[in-house]
This record gives sequence, structure tokens and C-alpha cells, in this order.
Amino acid sequence: MPAAIDAVLPCSFYPILPNRVWRSYQGGRILDELNGAAEPADSHFPEDWILSDTFAVNPGREPEGVSLLERQGRPVRFTDLVAAEPERILGPEHCRTFGLRAGFLLKFLDSAVRLQLQCHPTAAFSRQHLNANAGKTEGYVILGHRPDVQPILYLGFQHPVDPKEFRRAVAMQDREAMLRGFEPIPVRRGDVFLVPGGLPHAIGAGIFMIEIMEPTDFVARLEFECGGYTLPEAARFMGRGLDFGLSMLDFTPRSVAEIRERFFLRPVPADRQPGGERQALFHPGNTPCFRGDRLRVDGTLTVATDSFAVLIVTGGEGRIEADGEERKLRYGDRLFLPFATRSFQLRGRLEAFLACPPAVP
Repeated sequence: MPAAIDAVLPCSFYPILPNRVWRSYQGGRILDELNGAAEPADSHFPEDWILSDTFAVNPGREPEGVSLLERQGRPVRFTDLVAAEPERILGPEHCRTFGLRAGFLLKFLDSAVRLQLQCHPTAAFSRQHLNANAGKTEGYVILGHRPDVQPILYLGFQHPVDPKEFRRAVAMQDREAMLRGFEPIPVRRGDVFLVPGGLPHAIGAGIFMIEIMEPTDFVARLEFECGGYTLPEAARFMGRGLDFGLSMLDFTPRSVAEIRERFFLRPVPADRQPGGERQALFHPGNTPCFRGDRLRVDGTLTVATDSFAVLIVTGGEGRIEADGEERKLRYGDRLFLPFATRSFQLRGRLEAFLACPPAVP
């Protein structure tokens, strides 16, 4: 059971514990391997919600989704830690702007099967129709794929689609007709791209990735069956009808080249040191929803932050040092760094992803 916050015991960083969440599709074997399972296997727990103060929309399984951190050797809910020490954990400006919320959701996603064609709302749609300030714009960082698959995505329509015909195809679950509007887009390790609200998409089978997004679980699923599981009617369009779900779709056709140019992101150099470099991936120039950097270390890299952050080791191994604390790092490790930890050092040969909340205006 998570520990109660009975005394303030500041830490420079907190290991993030596994936080597997039920989904309608199958996957998670790689997550089992990272967590040291004796017999790794795919299941209906293909996601690990690394940093989350968002509840998953899983009727009958509440509460599910809020992250667990390790504090002084014991598990503690992220939300409890924030409530006990909001300004040290999140920062005073963040608290004034966003309240006691992280402002983004961060996951590992390990798909064994192709996910359903789906779409998420924009923030404007959510404000108008869902009584929420956030939509679900997403960012993907591809970490790898299973050896027996050609990793692909469907991302936006590549061919003109008649909305009335598409409605018929969704209503009849005519998968072939639905897919006519899309071209498969190959991806590879290291690719980074943005999926704004309104853009229909589907993640291909066998992909392992980091997913950073606005902090909601809003989704309209255009295919009702996935991997042998059929979604109940209430889970297809957030308890609303077909026309509501389709009303959030962007039907604009874009070629594969246009998709790559517009939504695949090019790293921007942010800091170069003798022992490594920092590249901005998600930044205010391409999205206001969250931030994320790639860190490459071959020696020692000093990283300064203006907010709280989450560090995910995506390759190699080394050490982290901050305010006199030190810890070994290996592939798959994830650490929460509170606002009070204004800088840290990474040593060794490793690659990492640093996730941060939206910039304070």
C-alpha cells in the first residue's frame, strides 16, 4: 500500500514504480521484461503510466492510473506527495498557473497488436463539449519494435474521404472501407512526432514507445474490436453517440510527405558540452502542451531545469548525481525530479528522455 505522507523528507529524485493500466488492446511483454517478470507475456496491461495524476477511464476498475513514486524505500502516490509539498515538488509558478496538477501525462506503450483507429479531441473541443480545459494532443518517441514486425503508423488521412461514407463504414464496422483513406507510414527507433487533437491515427503492432500527452483519457475509437476484445458501446465515443465521436475528426487529406514534414519533429540543439548534448524535441515552437528533450551522454552532462521533470533512460547505463544524492541508471529506469532539484549531472554512456510540463506563460 502507498505510504502516508507523515513528514517532509526531501529527496533530490524519486524512482518511479511500475504503474500498469488496463487497456482494451494487448501488449506489455517488453514492460514485463523491464520489470523483471519471471515469465514476460502480453496481456491487457500494455501501458505503464509513468507520470500521471489522471484516472484511467476503465469502468469497474477505479481508481487506476495515478503514479507511484518511491520515497525513502516506500511507495507513495504522486498526488499525495504533491499535496504535502506542492511548491517543492511542482514549483510556485507552476502551482499558480496549473494548480496542483502535473499538466501532462507520460507513458510507456508496448503494443502487441495494431491499435484501433481512433481520434482525440482538441483542447477547444474539450472546452466546448467535455467540460474540460485539456484535449489530448500526443507526442510519440519510438524506442524500438519487435523483431518480427515492420513498424508502421496510420496518421491522418492520405486520401480524400467522404464524411458520410466514412460514417457508414464506422457504423457498419467496414474496416476495409475505413482504411482506404490511410497509407501506412513506416517508423523506426528514434523517430519523434506530434499527433494533435483531431487527427485520426492508429499505432501499428509491435511498437514500443514513450507517449507524452495532455492529461486526459479522452478518445473516440472508430474500430470497436481489437485483438479479440470488443468494446462495449459506452466505451466507443466517451458515452456519446457516433456523430459526436466523428465530429472531432480532421478530414483534411495529407500525403505521407506532408505528414512527415508537418508532424515528424526534428531535434533542435539546446546545449552542447564536452561530455554530451541536449536536444529539444517537444518545445513551445511546436506545441504548447508539454516539453521533452533528448539527452545524450558520453562522459558527464550537467542538466539545468526550470521545472519539475521526469527522466527516462532510453539506452546505455550510467549514474545520476543531484544535491549530494547518487544512483545507478540502466535502460528503462525512470526518475521524478522535483522543482527543488534545479540541476543534476549524468555520467556514463547513456541516452535519456527528459519530460517537462508546459512552459509557464
